[in-house]
Amino acid sequence: MYLTQTSFYNQNVNGFTTIENFTTGAIHMNDKMKKIATGLLAGVMTLSLAACGSNNSGSGNASATNNGTGNSSNTGEKVTIELAISKSSQDSAFVAQDLLDEFEQKTNIKVNLQLLPAEQTATVLQTKLAVDEVPDLIQYNLASAVTDLNLERNFEILDNEPWVGRLLNKDVLSANDHVYSFHVSQDTGMQGVVYNKDIFKELGLAIPNSYEEFLAVCEKIKASGVTPVFMPFKDNWAANIWPAAAFADWAAKNEPSLFDDINAGRKKWSDVPEFATFLQQQYDVYKKGYTNTDILSDSYDMAVGKFLNKETAMMFMGDWLIVNVAEKDPSMHLGLFAIPSSDGASLGASPLGGQLFIPKKAKHMDEAKKFLEFIASKEVAQKIVDAQGYVSNFSDVTTPKLPEYKQEIVDQYITPKKTVLTTDAYMIVDRSELYRLLQDEFAGGLDPAGVLKAWDEKFSQLMKDKGAEGF
Repeated sequence: MYLTQTSFYNQNVNGFTTIENFTTGAIHMNDKMKKIATGLLAGVMTLSLAACGSNNSGSGNASATNNGTGNSSNTGEKVTIELAISKSSQDSAFVAQDLLDEFEQKTNIKVNLQLLPAEQTATVLQTKLAVDEVPDLIQYNLASAVTDLNLERNFEILDNEPWVGRLLNKDVLSANDHVYSFHVSQDTGMQGVVYNKDIFKELGLAIPNSYEEFLAVCEKIKASGVTPVFMPFKDNWAANIWPAAAFADWAAKNEPSLFDDINAGRKKWSDVPEFATFLQQQYDVYKKGYTNTDILSDSYDMAVGKFLNKETAMMFMGDWLIVNVAEKDPSMHLGLFAIPSSDGASLGASPLGGQLFIPKKAKHMDEAKKFLEFIASKEVAQKIVDAQGYVSNFSDVTTPKLPEYKQEIVDQYITPKKTVLTTDAYMIVDRSELYRLLQDEFAGGLDPAGVLKAWDEKFSQLMKDKGAEGF
């Protein structure tokens, strides 16, 4: 790939540096793409950050060494560090103005926010890293940092930071057995089967632990006059919820190196017969009459109404749907269980998140690490966790009372570590063609083997376009 043109237009607005316009060709890297690290351990990824910040207190307590970065604690001079963040995440708890003000007051270090266009965040960051115009901190998601930003080459390993020893679950911040990112939470957007608990109770149904049990549940719900499963596959991404969790669960339990092999060109998607089985499973739910009739005409924006009106009992979706329904009717009792593609399946963890990273070439490395230490301090982390309703990732920070559905996810999946990162975490190319192929299956144009074969061809071309080795 080749850098043809780059232009940044910076303007300072209320303390934010915004990058309003960005044009570039593909970015030339002297080295071919390295083998993508798929050592992302199958823990829970952190929840996408949204909502307001809190009044925070506390401070970092470790003294940074001065390695020529202009350490404010040693010189007494104010240092400004740059934190790059997507505009869509500017309400992140980590950049709440009261938190930044307190950090500045305690450390004499000012945090300036670089707001990146949401639709160009990855491209802008790729260019900054390529031309060594890096900010001191970046908020991004770990799975995408591995695939989009060449995590191992570009970001600092944080294994020896003082807050790491207090983590309850290092997996959610780790790749290839090293801690690369920071967050106070081990919570995530989880993907599985959203279900109406009241309907299950009324019909005497238990959560299914296998595909056969799931079909039996569907049959009883259908007999009651309720549509068992709502499939809004007009939005083609929704057709990927089942396979994204099923593929990942099988790989984690049977062939942990599978996605590494696929990304290196050593294996194809169609080489795994179980993948075709999982696609057939979802299709059979439709063919057996357990879904809405117009699956390719019905869209996700209809889902909340379907649940509110008790027109459907289940949907293959993330727990964000539960939140959307609760906003309309807090009395609704919805829950989430794992996609029942195989016996005792793990719950899919979305590769979403808003972790903080420090580039290796940060101009103010010590000050950036101090910012993480400040947020990780017991007092500050507790206030953030309380305000956001996070599942704490620190041993000395208490998780607040959670909504019923979330507490069940914690007890049944997170605590016993029965979660798995969905295949989206390992896909380093645009997935839109895969989604379209999944639609084609339901339109009758392709069988599961045909979907995988066509995706192999498209995937290979996309990898060639990226200059990936093995293609």
